Formats: sequence, structure tokens, C-alpha cells
Amino acid sequence: MLKAGGEGHTGVERNKNKTRSVDDERFKRQIEFILEADKLKKVARRTTLLDVSRQENSAEHSWHIALLVLILSEYADDENLNLLQVIKLLLVHDLVEIDSGDTYCYDEAGGQDQQMRETKAADRIFNILPADQAAALRALWDEYEAKTSPESKFANALDRVQPFLHNYFTQGHTWQKHGIQKKQVIARMQPVNDGSRFLWEYVSFLIDDAVQKGYLAK
Repeated sequence: MLKAGGEGHTGVERNKNKTRSVDDERFKRQIEFILEADKLKKVARRTTLLDVSRQENSAEHSWHIALLVLILSEYADDENLNLLQVIKLLLVHDLVEIDSGDTYCYDEAGGQDQQMRETKAADRIFNILPADQAAALRALWDEYEAKTSPESKFANALDRVQPFLHNYFTQGHTWQKHGIQKKQVIARMQPVNDGSRFLWEYVSFLIDDAVQKGYLAK
């Protein structure tokens, strides 16, 4: 059975009896982080909106895939998935793009130093927070990147599915713009198979259909 359980915060115990002040260093750092996170709204991705009016930004992408967890969780391979953990992973995983920018998934040159750039960004951005919360969010980011836990596998699957749907339902808009071929899309979508065999079958069908309809090059 899929679980929506888990802590409703980032792994830090609340102390309701502790005296609070807006001048507390802890609170100031939390607000600073919240304001820093707003910058994700300015990071443009290659994926366009479905009406092709503009590119989506990374904050919109993060929201959209978090929503996918609520809608598509029944198709996860692992029946004991912690849905709250999946949502946390997805909300945190792209915050590093505030510094590193969005690296286009088919940009081989850009991908060569992507890990280095994103790790450096993680070191700075998460450490804006108080130490306990910084460690909690960094652990989420590391878990997502490792792709080993059931939650991170499903999170990575949904992270691939959302932009794929945008490509297919815009008749291959971004694929065609960048000359992307079927084999590249198949390779890119492999993590879907690790988190949901059902979604992988759906994606595989749409890839073949996209080629037949001329949305995607062979």
C-alpha cells in the first residue's frame, strides 16, 4: 500500500514550548533561504508550455512533477512508497539550478561538468539554512541524485515523464528544434523503467507513435 506518511517537516523536531523571536538567527536564515528559492522562478528550461507560448521555468517544473506524485502514485512499482518523501525529493532536487542553471538533457558538452556545478550550488544554497535543516535538505538532494531508494527512483521517473509529455503533446516542438532522435529519447527515459513499469510502457508507446507521426526523428 502506498504511504502518504512521514514527517510534515524536513526532519527537524519542533519545540512548541521554545520562546521564538523574529530576531532569532535561525528564523532569519530560514527567511533568507525562502527568498533565495524565489530565484528558481527565473531559471528557464528548454521545455515549453503546452500552448508553446514560452518556456517553462524550473519552479513551474518542480511544482508540476510534485503534482504528478499525487495523481500517478498508483503506478509506482513499489507498493510501500512514502509519497511525502517523493514530493520532498522533487521540490528540492532542482534548487541547485539557481546557481548552475538548467542543463539541457541532450547537451553532451554541458553535461560534462553538470555534476560539479550542481554540487557546488548545493554546498552554497542549502547552507543558507540553519545547520539541521541544511543537512536535511542536502540529504534529500543526495538521495534524489543517487537513484537508489524506491522514492528516488519514482521521483526520477516522474522528472522524466513531465517534460516528455510536453514534447509529445506539442508535436515534438523541442525535439524538432534541437534535432533530437528516437535513440536519444529512449536513453533519456530509461529511469522511468526503474520507477514504474507501467509508465515505461506508456512512454515507449508514445515514443513509437511520435516517430510515426513525424514528431520525432528516427
